Amino acid sequence: MDTTLPNLPATNETPQPRKIRPAPPVKATWVDKVEAFISRLSTRDNFWHSICSFIWLPLAFFSGIRTKQIGEDRYQAYLPFRKFNKNWYNAMAGGALLGNAEIAGGMYVFGICGSDYTVVCKNLNYTFLRPCFGPAVYRMTPRENIHDLAKTGGEFNTTIDMEILQQGFRGERDRRVGKCEATFHVTPKVHHKAKRARKKK
Repeated sequence: MDTTLPNLPATNETPQPRKIRPAPPVKATWVDKVEAFISRLSTRDNFWHSICSFIWLPLAFFSGIRTKQIGEDRYQAYLPFRKFNKNWYNAMAGGALLGNAEIAGGMYVFGICGSDYTVVCKNLNYTFLRPCFGPAVYRMTPRENIHDLAKTGGEFNTTIDMEILQQGFRGERDRRVGKCEATFHVTPKVHHKAKRARKKK
């Protein structure tokens, strides 16, 4: 039985690249407008952030974390030394320091990008250096220029370096209790809408 393949005629045609159709325009519904309004409200000040956190992010509400702008592009977050954040030997719980590092970094990135983007933490590396026996302060420094990345209108990753310090009392200097590296994936909300529209078709 002959199993050889027949000789096929040679062709000089090169495969054409696949054409990608542009995403169809997506109209903003009233749900999208309400969501955008709430997102802008949550970044207006700490009061509205607390209200929104109580509904959608209870960990941030009960921990009491809040952010403060200390420069043109410099922010820091403050985590109070309250019972909800303490462990059994009256120090700041490691889970509270770790979990609120993600919240602090995400609030920082979202505050710069605005309500037209979603921010998701992809990677979080936290190094514990010493116990924290007082309020914790998160000082955040971005590795990239987030303003320029947001202006491109596309998806991007950004890494935030955080220095975590125990706030000093009565003139004492702040003591570093940990350090953290957090990588966030930022996506325009119109990309999610366009993706859902393509799936429906």
